[in-house]
Amino acid sequence: MKATGIVRRIDDLGRVVMPKEIRRTMRIREGDPLEIYTNNDGEVIFKKYSPIGELSTFSAQFAEALNKVGGLPAVICDRDHIVAVAGVPKKELLERRISAEMEDALERRKTISLSEESIQPVEGCERQISVGCPILSAGDVAGAVMFITSDGQKADEAQTKLVQAAALFLGKQMES
Repeated sequence: MKATGIVRRIDDLGRVVMPKEIRRTMRIREGDPLEIYTNNDGEVIFKKYSPIGELSTFSAQFAEALNKVGGLPAVICDRDHIVAVAGVPKKELLERRISAEMEDALERRKTISLSEESIQPVEGCERQISVGCPILSAGDVAGAVMFITSDGQKADEAQTKLVQAAALFLGKQMES
């Protein structure tokens, strides 16, 4: 753990304001869920909560199935990081932060297609999204399911429907 040197007081309603610099650095947005941990030393730790992270084992198996059926590398991410990869070396993408352009695409809540725009899922990655669909859970964007490509291969209609169905299914899993 690293000290920031910032000290804040708790107000009469029990609230603490998290500094803007920390929110920006940690990519914490208004409405983001935070998980609260404590330890025996009296420390209180806030960690961004990822509902998809809770399904990481399931997401990895789901990505494998998507890769086999769809024929393209499959990637599942939450709003910050890649949580599951199949069809490419895992160390290339797994647990890396998603790109700013990917974050913007998620906010639009629409299916992303290489035929419309070229988006890299991770900064510094030569691969692009062939097709991707946001995962919506209880009306909020929780992440995305996507097929990626390194040779500009555009997804066909069946691959697009597969990604949309996977995103819908994962969203429903998180709601239950």
